[in-house]
Amino acid sequence: MIPGAFEYHRPASLAEALGLLADLGDEARVLAGGHSLIPMMKLRMALPEHLVDLQGLTELKGVREEGGDLVIGAMTTQREIIESEVLARHCPILRETAEMIADPQVRYCGTIGGNLANGDPGNDMPAVMQALDARFRLEGPAGPREVAARDFYEAAFFTARAEEEILTAVAFPRPAAGQGWAYVKQKRKVGDYATAAAAVLLTLEGGRCSAAAIGLTNLGDTPLFAEAAGAALVGSALEPAAVEAAVEAAKAILQPASDGRGPPEFRRHVAGVVLRRAIETARSRAA
Repeated sequence: MIPGAFEYHRPASLAEALGLLADLGDEARVLAGGHSLIPMMKLRMALPEHLVDLQGLTELKGVREEGGDLVIGAMTTQREIIESEVLARHCPILRETAEMIADPQVRYCGTIGGNLANGDPGNDMPAVMQALDARFRLEGPAGPREVAARDFYEAAFFTARAEEEILTAVAFPRPAAGQGWAYVKQKRKVGDYATAAAAVLLTLEGGRCSAAAIGLTNLGDTPLFAEAAGAALVGSALEPAAVEAAVEAAKAILQPASDGRGPPEFRRHVAGVVLRRAIETARSRAA
């Protein structure tokens, strides 16, 4: 279908973009890469009267180290994440995840900010950011603020971001050297949303797990931080009983929908499979 009529705005600075949102109110929508919003507009599920395109805001691009944090500008594309030497060295799970998003054409245009900000439970990066204990940096009329990724998602397509705010960057503690990591995704075909996916980060000391964080994708109305599942691994040698305890703890918080990817029972089963694989892969990568 063809989207409804709208007015197009392309601000040259963050300040100009925020001014437009303040002036235009509820009838304006922010456009980043466009791979979530434009399809919704074509289906007439979104009918904004104004589009505020952030493509000209180069100040919101790039990856940098900032003290003990890694910071990624919201307009950084998935392709730029894949190519980032900083992320390859310090946080390779982001490259692994980005390579599973859609297809090369989408990854060249789709941004991390768009993937994180629109609240789609099928998007891949939110669960990874929850596992990384990331903080989302927002800018609005009241000034800048930060929201923890684990607190950001409220329901499907509803987040803690106010309509007049823009997600400017995501920051998270630089992972310790030797951390194990994995993002495992089961999908029907290349480019599809996950039937189920799991992000796992863990640290081993003396053969035992000293820290673990688990995020889950497309298994509820929001990305899920499986706190109890990670806790089930801590103190263990990642023996089968501990892994099964983590899987059962993760399954306890799942609320998968019944859709073309399968009924809830099947998706719970797939969630257990991908989580076991992610734990094993992360264990094998941990120094």
